[in-house]
Amino acid sequence: MSITGSRRPILSVRHLKVHFDLPRERLWQQPGRICAVNDVHLDLFPGETLGVVGESGCGKSTLARSLIGLQPVSGGQILLDGDNVTQRPEKAWRPLRRKVQMIFQDPVASLDPRMTIGQSVEEPLLALAPELSSAEREKRVLKMLDQVGLPQRYRNRYPHEFSGGQCQRAGIARALIVRPQVLICDEPVSALDVSIQAQIINLLADIQKETKLAMLFIAHDLAVVRHISHRVLVMYMGKVMEAAGRDVLFQKPSHPYTRALLSAVPSAVPGEHSQRIVLKGELPDPVNPPSGCVFRTRCPMVAPICSGQKPGLRRVTPESHAACHFASDPELAA
Repeated sequence: MSITGSRRPILSVRHLKVHFDLPRERLWQQPGRICAVNDVHLDLFPGETLGVVGESGCGKSTLARSLIGLQPVSGGQILLDGDNVTQRPEKAWRPLRRKVQMIFQDPVASLDPRMTIGQSVEEPLLALAPELSSAEREKRVLKMLDQVGLPQRYRNRYPHEFSGGQCQRAGIARALIVRPQVLICDEPVSALDVSIQAQIINLLADIQKETKLAMLFIAHDLAVVRHISHRVLVMYMGKVMEAAGRDVLFQKPSHPYTRALLSAVPSAVPGEHSQRIVLKGELPDPVNPPSGCVFRTRCPMVAPICSGQKPGLRRVTPESHAACHFASDPELAA
């Protein structure tokens, strides 16, 4: 599904599935299975940020890990710059690390405490750019530290000597040192103070403008996603509920789940999302998801068709797709 014109995406996902098999509770029982990612489609273009939002457990982080080869997939395709990388073994992913990198959620845990910041940032070059000399690696490390706002004199310090924001800057430097085309950001600012969040978001946006970097940005904070993203995917129980341009999604959401998420966000704009939508009921059992639409057990617009027929993603406006039988209902879109 592409809603950005005829440009060629740097990353494409088609019918992606990631399943986790659970152990049997009894010998005579069938093992359970969780569909953490279920039939996901997406396109990511150079210079673009695609935001991914949804409740905890909806499959955002599993999606991110599968796109970088850290999580085996159960079905579908992942195309990186036109190359099918879906079932590549771990060793075959090594040369691809120069194209796609990831920023992890915990800025401190993602750095080796036994290595200085300079060594941590240089490490990807040793593994992925062996053609560089020691002097060339040192030059690139110092330049990258400057780019992310860390003084060069800090390169000999260890992670425990830094704040969370400084560690996240080091993590960004480590991810960008090999000059990737795609950056996967898994909750990169959730553990940081609000003021530091703004610095990191602005830093990523500035780097993207300079390098045409493509970013997949996962976050719980919808305000952050709105600030940095060009398009947004909304996930629920492993499935994409809505995919739309940022302004369209935040101003005129098509799916009832998206409307409920946005209604919980405080807004400074009078009248925007003024009516709080409270979803009733609990999240369904992921081992035994509801038939038809997975959101139907909590949906305020549920109808008989919702239990018998799975809604596929369909175009609602030129810039939005939604997986809902009633997405074009004028009352829903109002």
